[in-house]
Amino acid sequence: MRIAFALLMVAHASIHLMGFARAFELAPLAQLQVPISRPVGVLWLAAAVLLLTAVAFIFLAPRWFWLIGLISLVVSQTALITSWSDARYGTLPNFILLAAAIYGAYAWGPLGIRADYEQLARDGLARAARAAQVPTISEADLAPLPPLVQRYLRFVGVVGTPRIQGFHAQMTGRIRSSATAPWMPFVAEQYSFFDPPRRYFWMKATRSGLPLDGLHAYGETDASMRIRLFSLLPVVTLSGPEMMRPETVTLLDDMCILAPGRLIDPAIQWRTLDAHRVEATYTNGPHTIVAVLVFDDTGALVNFWSDDRPALAEDGKTQLPGRWSTPILNYRTRGPYHIASRGEGRYATADGEYAYIELNGIRVNTTLPPAEALDELSPSAEND
Repeated sequence: MRIAFALLMVAHASIHLMGFARAFELAPLAQLQVPISRPVGVLWLAAAVLLLTAVAFIFLAPRWFWLIGLISLVVSQTALITSWSDARYGTLPNFILLAAAIYGAYAWGPLGIRADYEQLARDGLARAARAAQVPTISEADLAPLPPLVQRYLRFVGVVGTPRIQGFHAQMTGRIRSSATAPWMPFVAEQYSFFDPPRRYFWMKATRSGLPLDGLHAYGETDASMRIRLFSLLPVVTLSGPEMMRPETVTLLDDMCILAPGRLIDPAIQWRTLDAHRVEATYTNGPHTIVAVLVFDDTGALVNFWSDDRPALAEDGKTQLPGRWSTPILNYRTRGPYHIASRGEGRYATADGEYAYIELNGIRVNTTLPPAEALDELSPSAEND
């Protein structure tokens, strides 16, 4: 879609160059009947240059495309008005440019939920940068944990690494809203912080060729989920304290899979169930949730499930009781850690069990960047 739009704008710019050529008598252009003065010809040239700049920005600096797009729109339309009888049909591509600029302001610019996500992440990174230097994880830190959890933490390689204060993750995969809904490919990224617990997850998906973006935000007293079509039209809007409990389950799941060094947190109480399973009870403020971790004979975590995270019905509002699980399909060594690189999210409801999300590419970095580097880490328009 971006390529088609770019080609249209290049053609639109070439027509403006014709107005410039007509004004300076650089070429015979019989199709332009209305005389164009040289000052107005410069305006036509400026419009062409701005339109081509907007095309470049949509690929190279999409977060600023909306601004350049609006400026080029104003200059282009002003030029068209000066030769209205010859150039009035150029207003049609300007309407398309206006729609694209509005979309850009929400999808990549300052008005959308991506901008909200980036601001939340900047605030979290700024807080993390002010934190004192943290110690490394030792065998003594593992001693209070059940043997299965100790073995898992040695399996993933946390001993001798710094205690995790937060992480940045990037993911690709596909997602659907129910067992019968079509799959949607997506790219996503996430910033999580643990002192105090915060989680910000942003996703861009595509359904039937139409873009959807979503933001999960987990704060101190409130959690929210927002999903928008074209970054503009609300599809799901949920927020409030009642969202805290299910999102607290997700927070614990992230600790287990993406940041296992956090499992030494005293807010987690453990109980061994059998030779392969332990029960974790995690408390964050007034919210307490329970989950079960399942390990294989090598010490790897192979599944996590909880009954405290209901499914969301297709109406985007109703919560359906069911068991939520996140089986891990593959591990990969990244830096000092041996952690999950593929996995699923599943629901088991009264109608049966199904996967609603598949992650086939997970990259985690526990070395948090400075807040000013966030722009370099955010997904570009290449994924939109």
